[in-house]
Amino acid sequence: MIPPKILPIVLLTMSNVFMTTAWYGHLKFTDRPLWLVILVSWGIAFFEYCLAVPANRFGSTVYNTAELKTMQEVITLTVFVLFSIFYLKEPLTINHAVGFALIAGGAFFVFKAPL
Repeated sequence: MIPPKILPIVLLTMSNVFMTTAWYGHLKFTDRPLWLVILVSWGIAFFEYCLAVPANRFGSTVYNTAELKTMQEVITLTVFVLFSIFYLKEPLTINHAVGFALIAGGAFFVFKAPL
């Protein structure tokens, strides 16, 4: 069994793979009708919800909601960067890296014990 502190991280990571695919995967298929990519995206997003809802339910037993949301945002950025580089073939610039590092710095303070 996956430890309670790790389970929400695993589920949120899996859910973000689905959501990133739903939101951005269609950008390679601009020749398809918009109504079709919306339907396909909603179908993919269904699986995201099937993972995100339990991630938050199980995660709330070991993390507070601010920590869960922060975790989700950092995971989202990580998945997005990998998706953008490897699937969309878009470069990661220094500006992106700096912006994401600032967000990660904010996440540090959410998880840090009171200052």
